[in-house]
Amino acid sequence: MDRTVRGTSRYVRALKPRGPRARAVRSAECMIWNPAPGSTVMSGGSAVRPHSTAVRTGTRSRRRLAASVSVLASVLGAVACGTAATRTVVSQPYGQSRLQRDADAITATGATGVQARATRDSDDQVATSGFGDVGTRRPVKPDDHLRIGSSTKTFVATVVLQLVGEGKLSLDDTVERRLPGVVHGNGNDGSKITVRELLQHTSGIHEGDEGHETPADYYRHRFDIVPPDTLVKEAMKHRPDFAPGTSWRYCNAGYILLGMIIKRVTGHPWSEEVDRRILRPLGLRDTSVPGLSPDIPDPHSEGYDRYPDGTLIDVTRTRAPYTADAAGAVISTTADLDRFYRALLSGRLLRPAELDQMKRTVATNAEVQHAFPGARYGLGLFSIPLSCGGNYWGHGGDIVGFMTRDGFAEDGRRGVVVSVSTEFVDAENRSLRQTRVASALIDHALCGAG
Repeated sequence: MDRTVRGTSRYVRALKPRGPRARAVRSAECMIWNPAPGSTVMSGGSAVRPHSTAVRTGTRSRRRLAASVSVLASVLGAVACGTAATRTVVSQPYGQSRLQRDADAITATGATGVQARATRDSDDQVATSGFGDVGTRRPVKPDDHLRIGSSTKTFVATVVLQLVGEGKLSLDDTVERRLPGVVHGNGNDGSKITVRELLQHTSGIHEGDEGHETPADYYRHRFDIVPPDTLVKEAMKHRPDFAPGTSWRYCNAGYILLGMIIKRVTGHPWSEEVDRRILRPLGLRDTSVPGLSPDIPDPHSEGYDRYPDGTLIDVTRTRAPYTADAAGAVISTTADLDRFYRALLSGRLLRPAELDQMKRTVATNAEVQHAFPGARYGLGLFSIPLSCGGNYWGHGGDIVGFMTRDGFAEDGRRGVVVSVSTEFVDAENRSLRQTRVASALIDHALCGAG
């Protein structure tokens, strides 16, 4: 799958984890997944029954007892220009058994573990599938923490738009005005790029394509400390991909620049502003930015990278998120992500004018359309068509060892969050299949296919 879908760039993926749990195993020694619940997993020649659990938590106050996974669905259709046109979607409740089948279908693609959460008003349905730790065969827990990768971008965009609403920043401000001399050289000109274009991935700033190709390469770099502005400096070594505002291409460096702008405007790191403006007001106690720490809070599923030859390595402990920074550093749970997106889309975090700006979308490029037909991009949010009509909003993320997909109805009353603790390395077909199966889960849940 292309980096535009994967979330953080492959340059970031070169900085992966380390630690005693980092190990390589062959796929034949790990798992062969079959889609149906109760299907067997072959491990070293012996059959092991995969762990699948489905939980209905009932009320919002009980949601934190269970975390699950959600998806950015890939479906047919198109969304109108500007603020995406929507129509009322009449759907039937998504059944618990269907949620479990859909979660099991994701493990059938080769994922080690999945947690999925489907929410409708105050009612949650949660399903887990596979293993949280392949070595010990520990099942996935419904409240496991996860790295959310590029879902971080929606948090950052929300802070930027709050600053716009407060009159401290304008979407039409240039990068040069806020960060003098940072974007320059090789045809790059910060005076021609606006904050809006950074948020929208229409800046034209080059997106790198570097990354580790082998487990050995990964092990050499898993604990490197690479400053977050590295992606920006790397981008400045290249000419722009296009003139600002004339096309669309996913750009992680643009969001790192937005993190720098937040600090310049507020005097505080973007992570502190996310904490002050979003995490604390919403009570998102399981969401954090790790900084230089390579660890994920407990409980958590181990994250794995699977290579084309079947090699599976544990990449749970890593400093890659430090470099990903405002483009993909956040750790969260499916319950916290659900609460965040519902609050955002219901108008609790942004004024109507800024939420409207966030939802003003532009067409994405062919690479994204290949995975998400009809997808459009606003300011830190994707809009993706539903098979039953209308569209949903969200922002998936891929970072070393983890894939997150999410999708929410226009008003935030219904949503899905999916976390998968396996990333396919340089294997487009398997990555695309995994994304499409996860996308189907989102579409089923929001369209009521139960």
